[in-house]
Order: sequence, then structure tokens, then C-alpha cells
Amino acid sequence: MTAVVAAAGSGAAESGGLVGFAAQVLQAMGDPGVGALVLLETLFPPIPSEVILPFAGYLTQSGGLNLVPLILWSTLGSVVGALLLYWLGAAVGLERSIRLLARTHLVSRGDLERGAEWFSKHGAVSVLVGRLVPGVRSLISIPAGAARMHLGLFVLCTTIGSGVWNGVLIGLGAALGTQREVIDQYLGVLDWVVYGALAVALVVLVSRRIREHRRASRDPQTD
Repeated sequence: MTAVVAAAGSGAAESGGLVGFAAQVLQAMGDPGVGALVLLETLFPPIPSEVILPFAGYLTQSGGLNLVPLILWSTLGSVVGALLLYWLGAAVGLERSIRLLARTHLVSRGDLERGAEWFSKHGAVSVLVGRLVPGVRSLISIPAGAARMHLGLFVLCTTIGSGVWNGVLIGLGAALGTQREVIDQYLGVLDWVVYGALAVALVVLVSRRIREHRRASRDPQTD
């Protein structure tokens, strides 16, 4: 299996960068590798799932990776990552979780508070639908844990929502895999697209932090 994946993804692996890193993990681990990458993306998003999953689906056309196991492994990675954040919220509470994560500067306090507000309004539905919304997929787990949402229901909603999201992205990648010769020419460009998206996200995050700091300076009671 690994040899076939290596042949299919050799161009990506040799290109280096984020796509190259994903290709190397998939070459080394096969189908379970996508679960590991999705778990990593859930906790700390160095490579967004919008890149990982279509690329994994693309490799199914080589016969080295398999469509159904990819969906199962990626969904398992999503559920495990969501449970870790759920348990964080349950262990330290919503406010302390927000403070802790906001200090990492990876997410803004405003995003965390909006996720908490969404959960307070919609409950289990927000967990299910939130898995389909980039930027919300991980954050919604924290207020769910802090509110001690029934664990079985949380896992069910997470599994369904993540399964749909992962299945769609992997399926799109598999469809693109039929145009392999064309896609291979643009794998290097994909890195720059990802870097650009991360740069935009960083600018937005810094801008939000500056605005929040200014609001806190105007209001001494704001944490």
C-alpha cells in the first residue's frame, strides 16, 4: 500500500511545504494517516482539513488509499479531537477554557465566546451543524463540554456532522483524482494557496486581538 501511495503522491512529497508534509504522512501511515492529520488539525490547525481530505481522496485513484476507510479514519480523528476539547471544557469550565485558549493567540476570545453563545441558543443542533462550518468545528466542543452535554449525544452529533463533512471533501478529492495529470501540475500552487489562507487568518486574528485590547482598555471591567 505504502509503495503505491508513494508513487501517486511523489510529486507532492517532493514539493515540500504543507502539501508535501501531508503526502509524507499518508505515505508512511496509509489510511490511518488521514485520521492523525485530522486529529492534529482539530487541536492545532497547521494544515486545514480542506487541504488534507481532498488530497487523501485524490490518492484513492491510485489504489493505495481506500475511500471508505479514509472516511472512517478521518471521522475517528475528528471525534477524538472533539472529545479532547470537550473534556477540557468539562474539566476547567467555559470561562477558564476561553482564557486559556485565547492566550495561545491561535483563536480569538471573540470566536470562542460566539461559539459559546451559539451552543447556548441551539444546544445539540449547534454541535451537529457546527461540524460543517470551518472555524467552528473545534470550538463548539468546548461549550458543549462545559455544559456537560450528554456524552453519547455529543459523540453522535460529532460523528454524523464530521462524517458528512469528511465524506464530501474526500469524495471531491476522489473525483479530482480522475484528472491526475492536470492536478499534479498544480500541487505546488496549492501550497501557496494554503499559505495565503493562513496569512489572511493571521491578519484577521491580529486585527481582532488589537480591537479586543482597545475595547478592554476603554472598559476596565472587561477581562
